[in-house]
This record gives sequence, structure tokens and C-alpha cells, in this order.
Amino acid sequence: MDKSGVASPTTILTLIEETAADHCHSINFSLYDLEALNIGWVLVSGYLQMERYPAYKETIIIRTWLSNYSLVKGYRENIIYDEHFNIIGKARGIWVFFDIKKRRPAQIFEDIKEKWSYCNQEAIDHDIGKKIVAIDKAGYLQEYIIKRFDTDSNKHVNNVRYLQWVIESIPEDVDTNYYLHSIDGRFIGEAQYDDTIISLTNEGIADKTFAHTIKVKGDNKVCATAQTSWKPKF
Repeated sequence: MDKSGVASPTTILTLIEETAADHCHSINFSLYDLEALNIGWVLVSGYLQMERYPAYKETIIIRTWLSNYSLVKGYRENIIYDEHFNIIGKARGIWVFFDIKKRRPAQIFEDIKEKWSYCNQEAIDHDIGKKIVAIDKAGYLQEYIIKRFDTDSNKHVNNVRYLQWVIESIPEDVDTNYYLHSIDGRFIGEAQYDDTIISLTNEGIADKTFAHTIKVKGDNKVCATAQTSWKPKF
């Protein structure tokens, strides 16, 4: 929960990813089943839009499905409901089927496609394939050293951490008086344990919008880019 007593954006993203993991488990291709084959799903692009965040002890329902496939990637849709099935949020992402050992995309198993099937309905009309240009100079900047807690089972930074670092670089008055309405992100490069991360943020053209870039300090490697918009808290 955040200081307003509602779920934080990172909590919502974690629950969305847990729902995707459960979808994998439901067809006997759990994350651990895939890991045993040196395969995993990697999020490369995503968009989240929240009309409001659920309060403490509130029940929510997350529905997920695949709307399209290519040879190595799938488009995952998500709708978040309150307990009365009113829509409070939507998300979509591009997930790449990835060979962990060879560090490259792999062809999605036909068995997975058959068991999941797909529905071509999109949760939200937003282009998550277009490039988000990295920024070089920042009006707001934070630095972090990646610790073991920040990494996943493959010893790489989980994308939830990138969202957390983006939010940390938002001006405090915005974070206090506004909530994250939307985030559009691209995951470009891997960051690893003991790297120093720089989170750069600039104000956008529209009011309460921001451009973000996450880099590795030293080699200037871009790990992620994003755009966020914020709305007044209720």
C-alpha cells in the first residue's frame, strides 16, 4: 500500500504478472516448468492505465488473455475489476518467449498456443510497439545500486523494479497530490546485480506528464524508457 492507503502501482504490476504466471500454470507450463527447459517469458513492452487503485482489503479480479501471437512473442491483455466487476484498470504487454541459456528469442511451443488459444479483443487501444526515445538530460535524477533483492531467479532486474525507480524520480509534490494514471514502457537492455542505475526524468509537453529513461552508470547503457501521466488524487 502507499501512504494514501491504496495499492501502489508496483503492487498492481506484480499482481498482473502473477496472473500471467497463473495462466502459464493452468496449462502445465509453469514458470518453473519452462525454466527447466531454459525458457522464460520476458516483457519487452507494456502499457498500464488505472482509473483508480484498490483500497486496503478491497477485492479485485484480474482477467488476462492472449490477443495475438507471432513466432516468438505474444500480446497479453489484462482488465482489472473491482468486486462488482466495474473496470478500474487495463493493461497490455508484449512478451517474448526467450531462451535463457542462449540469450535470444525462441519459437513459442505449438502446445502453448493450442492450450491458450487467443481472443483478438484488445483490453485497451494503445500502440505498445512504437519506440520511446531515451532522454539524455534530466530535470530530476536518482541513482541506485542494484542489490540481490532487486533481481529475479535469473539474477536480472525484474521490470517491477524499473517502475519503482521511475516513480522514485517523480517530483515529490506530484507524488503527494497525484496518482499514476498511465505508464507506457519499453524494456531495452538488462541490468544486473551491483550495477549502478540512473533514473532520469523530464517534464513532458502536456501537464503532469513525464519522460523517463533508466541507464547503467558508466557505460551509458539504456535499460528502459517510459512515459507517464498523472491525475489528481480523489
